[in-house]
Amino acid sequence: MSNKYFKYIIFLLLLFPTTMYGKDHAEEKKENKFDIKGMIMHHISDMHSFPLFSFEKEGKDVHIDLPLPIILISNGQFFFFLSSEFHHGESIVTKGTNSFVLHHEKIYETDINGTLELDEKGHPHNKRPIDLSITRNVFSLWLSAILLLVIFFNVAKKYNNPLKKPSGIQSLLEPIILFVRDDIAIQQIGKHKADKYIPFLLTLFFFIWINNLLGIIPFFPGGSNLTGNISVTFVLAIITFIITNFSGNRSYWRHILAPPGIPVFVYIILVPIEIIGLFTKPFALMVRLFANITAGHIIMLSMASLIFIFSSLAVSLPVSFLLQFIMSILELLVGFLQAFIFTLLSALFIGMAVHEETH
Repeated sequence: MSNKYFKYIIFLLLLFPTTMYGKDHAEEKKENKFDIKGMIMHHISDMHSFPLFSFEKEGKDVHIDLPLPIILISNGQFFFFLSSEFHHGESIVTKGTNSFVLHHEKIYETDINGTLELDEKGHPHNKRPIDLSITRNVFSLWLSAILLLVIFFNVAKKYNNPLKKPSGIQSLLEPIILFVRDDIAIQQIGKHKADKYIPFLLTLFFFIWINNLLGIIPFFPGGSNLTGNISVTFVLAIITFIITNFSGNRSYWRHILAPPGIPVFVYIILVPIEIIGLFTKPFALMVRLFANITAGHIIMLSMASLIFIFSSLAVSLPVSFLLQFIMSILELLVGFLQAFIFTLLSALFIGMAVHEETH
């Protein structure tokens, strides 16, 4: 077996399957080059299929993927088919009088020849249909929601008999549930008001934690970057923002719109700052989770790519494997830590909104 192919096999074993590079990837392989940046950006972005494995047969790349449903709306018509019909962006899908092409995991309307009108930066100007497809992130979102329901209903059922000794998944999760309740919710919101927000905080914590763990798994059904998707962290931050401000009491809004104990002319400076602060708090939540999870995936992929950087396989293999192992352990800690921080800050913001002013 040649050194070149052995490198690719080691890369598959270390982390993610090398998949879906299309024509550009094939040309780079012929030039004996490996696009590390393209591989990293490819794996941290959303996709329309789950890559399983790939190999080379008779000089051609063969990719084995699990296709996901493509659901499009164009000109008032629904189109439903599997992502495998695109053949990793190399084929045009024609349905009736409509043709679609996959370009960098985005679907565009085109003609029967697959023409793309590109600007000087290489961005297509073609019209895009309404895309309701089940992508890898959407699949992971549904999977985590199902896991949450199964776990919580299973644990809740066991509490029907409070005298029964905890067992199974209940004994595993009870310390974590009590930790979120006692050390996050009650500490930040207060004993008398925390019960109202504990279901939200528990859901938030376990949703982020489960998806962080799924993102570390290098094979189906894991490997997605859901909590590293800015759209997902944006929605989580918006939910916290809505709950916080709708829960705000009179004292909370008074300190924002008419801070007591300061001269009126200072309001011109202080009130705008307080209003901006309403939005910077959820913005920080959104960016913190997105940046940390995405950075973790990028570092793990970079460590796995060392086998293509070093000229000696005897050096690259142990170094890459050791660094990859260490990063995997750190990612387990980061996955829990980021769920804790997001939940803690959400509870802190809610606690500030419902806190009763005392003098």
